[in-house]
Amino acid sequence: MVGERYEVEVGPVAHGGGHCVARHEGRVLFVRHALPGERVVALVTEGTTRSRFLRADAVEILEPAKDRITPPCPFSGPGKCGGCDWQHVSPGGQRKLKVQVLTEQLAKLAGLTPAEAGWDGSIEPVGGKLPAGQVPAWRTRVQYAVEPETGKVGLRKHRSHEIQPIDRCLIAAEGVTELGIEARDWPGVVSVEVIAASGSSDRQVVLTPAPGAQLPLVELDKPVSITRVDDQGNTHRVHGRSFVRERAAGRTWRISNGGFWQIHPEAPDTLVDAVLDGLDPQWGENALDLYCGVGLFAGALADRVGDDGAVLGIESAKQAVIDARHNLAALDNVRIECDRVETVLPRTGITATDLIVLDPPRAGAGRETVEHLVGLSARRIAYVACDPAALARDLAFFREGGYRPVSLRAFDLFPMTHHFECVAILEPVE
Repeated sequence: MVGERYEVEVGPVAHGGGHCVARHEGRVLFVRHALPGERVVALVTEGTTRSRFLRADAVEILEPAKDRITPPCPFSGPGKCGGCDWQHVSPGGQRKLKVQVLTEQLAKLAGLTPAEAGWDGSIEPVGGKLPAGQVPAWRTRVQYAVEPETGKVGLRKHRSHEIQPIDRCLIAAEGVTELGIEARDWPGVVSVEVIAASGSSDRQVVLTPAPGAQLPLVELDKPVSITRVDDQGNTHRVHGRSFVRERAAGRTWRISNGGFWQIHPEAPDTLVDAVLDGLDPQWGENALDLYCGVGLFAGALADRVGDDGAVLGIESAKQAVIDARHNLAALDNVRIECDRVETVLPRTGITATDLIVLDPPRAGAGRETVEHLVGLSARRIAYVACDPAALARDLAFFREGGYRPVSLRAFDLFPMTHHFECVAILEPVE
């Protein structure tokens, strides 16, 4: 079955993985490097005669769609780098595909039309619109894999441990590219993660050595801090700072040891503005910031609710909590607790609050957490989501608890990929 070629008519885009749906003799094929409406030759890459569906790559385009372009990246295409899903699609075409995915997930999992979700049906470009063929260099964090035999860096192929050697990643931010990671060898290293802060000149390289190997002497084109990851996944400062400094929402933020921060330089301010616009915090209100990371939304809320209000942030990652407490140390109206949301929230004894913002991981918040939140009688809830299916599922749980979305915005923060970010604002049903 793997290696067989089928001529197929490509159907709609599917959620996740950057693939579209096609059928051959009644069996579903999830086809990458294709577009809806195209006729292609699909090469099967995964599946057997007993599989419910097959995975495939479009290796020959017989009838192209109007949004198809020549991929700007030489490492994009069937059997190559798996990082970008839609190098072969115009920028406007990419956003149209994301609109189709979000529309389908809202209908299928939440039973909502775009109008019922308060969504205008658009994916908002961030950083300005680009012409077809021009690639935005937006990614401020890139994790390279290293070929053990050669020490050369590359990026993983789609759904594979194989490495595609590269000499440049087109979507990498200038601060990443200027370090020249691809131009040198990395013997004894498994992976090289590069972090280029957009709010400062800080640059950090996080190295994971092979078992028993010594770290190489690192000489790069720009000043950089070096951090090592040990066999247990713990990080250790080798040279320079153990953190980078970012600037957003009127503050400088410390993010330590490769901790989470949005990878598009305009994402933090874009999302904070959307959350604050939707929640409209008032002086003296109380707020929860769940899955708060290094405190981005908590800080923004604290400024708006003032000394008469209070913000509780909850985060399970210990280093992120340490950073959040450092970042917000000057704010007496903020408290940060360290543990899982579903563990801490019941222990707080909080029975009501005015505002809630939650930014859960890709899996979403889930029924148990949503049920607890709807019992707190918040006047507004802001849900920040990186996965449209998890968002739609949780919106259905909120609706069961008496909350409905009054606005939904979607942002194209990850061009050339199938990913995007959403901010939904919910209110109690009257």
